[in-house]
Amino acid sequence: MFLSRLLDPVKSAAREAGAELWRLYQSGDFQQQQKADASPVTSADLAANRIIINRLSELTPDIPIISEESRLAPLAQRQHWPRYWLIDPMDGTQEFVARSGDFAVSIALVEHGWPALGVIYWPKEDVLYYASRGNGAFKQQRNLINRIRVNQHQAGDRLKIAISRRQPLQPIVNLLHNKDDVDYIALGSCSLKSCLVAEGKADCYLRLGPTGEWDTGAVHVIVEEAGGKILDSEFIPLSYNQRDTLANPDFMVMGQASTPWPQLIKARRTERDLSA
Repeated sequence: MFLSRLLDPVKSAAREAGAELWRLYQSGDFQQQQKADASPVTSADLAANRIIINRLSELTPDIPIISEESRLAPLAQRQHWPRYWLIDPMDGTQEFVARSGDFAVSIALVEHGWPALGVIYWPKEDVLYYASRGNGAFKQQRNLINRIRVNQHQAGDRLKIAISRRQPLQPIVNLLHNKDDVDYIALGSCSLKSCLVAEGKADCYLRLGPTGEWDTGAVHVIVEEAGGKILDSEFIPLSYNQRDTLANPDFMVMGQASTPWPQLIKARRTERDLSA
């Protein structure tokens, strides 16, 4: 009941933030700068961040918030939180700047170390993807709502892989046991590529390179409720709020959980930050 009561107000907050992003995107009235890690941030990210934080603070004043665009509390403080909001006010800032329209608002609620509710809003297409633990995953476009499921990939089917518009393809190809019979679907925004898997339009999404826990929080519950899973590049589950950093390892968004993914995708060892 707690999660179901939250879902509609969170969807509304995502829509409100997305509407502001879309307004600034269309007008071009935004400023861009670089963060310390050389990734871009714009005044649109910050505007959406303010909207979401205000709405969530009104909705659940006792639940803390972690945002990509806000200062991170020390682990010693946040490791005791039983639940918290995890948000990315604009996933796909590079796509926003590049004018592709492939950017999204991402809001998750994490309970006891695992995502329990997730909402993704894509302003360009006026599409909401959302899920709460145990209640299925859904796609809402305007007033049409459909339950979504991952694709039932069968042996011998061509593998459909969601890929980035901005990153080189060859590192992804190198992870495949069979480099033939593969179709690549290019899209911006980590969240939107993950949602392609959740709704069955792609079989998997392989993410190499820097991301944060806010990039996977909302889509994690959406993908799992749609019948898929998200694991790191060594086929180990991701973790949330367990380390000083919120940096993710490389990860894989995979459809049908029963598919023998290690027979299709090679495990890739990566350096892990185990600081706590």
